Amino acid sequence: MAKRKVETRAPVRIDLSGGWTDVPVYTHDQGGDVVNFAINLYARASLLVDDDGKLSVSYSADVPLGSGFGTTGALNVALLAAIKGAGLTSDEVAEKAFQFEKILDNTGGRQDQWAAAHGGFQRLIFIGDAVERMPLEPLASAKSWLKRQLLVVNSGIEHVSGDLHDEFWKRYQAGDADVVAGLQKLRSTTKLVMDGLQSDRRDLMVESFRMTCDALDRMAPHVHAPFKPVIDPLLASKDVAAWKAIGAGGGGSAALLCGHQRRDAVEAAVIEAGWTIVEWDYDDEGLTIEES
Repeated sequence: MAKRKVETRAPVRIDLSGGWTDVPVYTHDQGGDVVNFAINLYARASLLVDDDGKLSVSYSADVPLGSGFGTTGALNVALLAAIKGAGLTSDEVAEKAFQFEKILDNTGGRQDQWAAAHGGFQRLIFIGDAVERMPLEPLASAKSWLKRQLLVVNSGIEHVSGDLHDEFWKRYQAGDADVVAGLQKLRSTTKLVMDGLQSDRRDLMVESFRMTCDALDRMAPHVHAPFKPVIDPLLASKDVAAWKAIGAGGGGSAALLCGHQRRDAVEAAVIEAGWTIVEWDYDDEGLTIEES
């Protein structure tokens, strides 16, 4: 019989701009700048303590690891909150989750943990090991447009984001000009996204996605290659206005900004290609903890 039970839930995220620049290798050199938002797909953890003091922990997630949604970060937020969440702030839980991944030699940034802990839309500025959350409240019209036009798909491509990061950051530390320039371009997209969300400038959102793709193609062209046979014809027909890979870029998931009244055509094309559509909505709660 359970003497104590703790159940936690933490959302995964969709990154809109600035991904990669939240990794400490870069935040200590230049400072990172990211915009993301949490969605209603979750990592969950449950901790049980029985009458004899024996402890058991279980966890699960609505989306696979390595799919690009920051699932590992959300899982660790949920897990550590279940074990030691009482009395900690959301930032403290997020940082503990990040440090746990660091112990496991997972090369990555802090945006996933902060999205899982706080939920909603966030602009996150990374300076060294510090994270600053900036106020971000998109216009209702911008959120409505994004929900309607942003088609999220999973192509089924699998990867380990840590492997991508390890290779990438070795090139950065060696001074690879394409990587350095690409990161600068990724960082600059955040202002476009901020202005687009806060003034309902949809053209700025489209431009940001295009710049992100250009930057990643310059830094690591092999990442986008598996997507292109399906997405390039959709860009040519203007069924898709712009797109970006979700997460580190090789996780199989992508966000497609559909053209006006073109979503049905895009859905049909990706389904024909064998991709799956990821149904999503906004999550504004972030981490939840229930104890009994």
